[in-house]
Amino acid sequence: MRRLSPVPLGPHGAEDTSILFEDPDHPGERLLRNVTLATLTPYLPDPATSTGTGVVVAPGGALHLLAVDNEGAHVAQRLAEHGIAAFVLHYRLVPTPVEHERFTAFAHSRLGDRDHLAEVSRARRAAASADGGAALRAVRERAEEWGVDPDRTGVLGFSAGAYVALATSFDVPAAERPSFVAPIYPAWWGEVPLPLPRPAPPMFLAWADDDELGDVIVGSCLRLHDAWRRAGVPARVHAYAAGGHGFGARRRGTPSDDWFDSFLEWVAAPGR
Repeated sequence: MRRLSPVPLGPHGAEDTSILFEDPDHPGERLLRNVTLATLTPYLPDPATSTGTGVVVAPGGALHLLAVDNEGAHVAQRLAEHGIAAFVLHYRLVPTPVEHERFTAFAHSRLGDRDHLAEVSRARRAAASADGGAALRAVRERAEEWGVDPDRTGVLGFSAGAYVALATSFDVPAAERPSFVAPIYPAWWGEVPLPLPRPAPPMFLAWADDDELGDVIVGSCLRLHDAWRRAGVPARVHAYAAGGHGFGARRRGTPSDDWFDSFLEWVAAPGR
């Protein structure tokens, strides 16, 4: 597996003000905030084991943070070990206070406010789809260099990263949409746009019924599944009895640990 240098997706010369810090709830894992320049970091498999599939990986974090290890680098490394080229997307985020103490106070007061998060999601939709679309274009433009089939290039997103994946699937031009979309415990605020844009990508959808965010996540999943079902677009759906929110690459000894192997099997299946 080769990890390449991050590829900037924003305007040439744009400044990135991102701040990397340790996740206080999971020592050894990192979070990123204040991303102002979207980047894409390739994790390429050994050419001898490459399947030609490419996956843009979008970590979650309520559009204010990125879980860059648990839902980013660690997932990408596992994909590359199975012959799948992975590309971790650090998409632009809502600005937060630079000083750590002020940020901590902000996080405690705002990141649990569901009305605030719903409004942020609506306000950030255009940026989310723009960054997701830019990531897919970058992979497809360099497909030969990176050993990827442009027609087998999709997006895997977690929580708010799943929002980015879905906004990209709904809002970018038809020719630029992902070949498949995989929202994992997605936070999709509001209704699913109907009818689905055509062509809509096949979907892999997974969540845990004991998700701490409750109907924010479970309701999102049910609405998404119903929209894909009504449109007659293939969807693989996994509702795990336990796993909570944010399991990502982290093994918890719960049924949700199965999601990664199920995704590998699904993404390799012809026609899905």
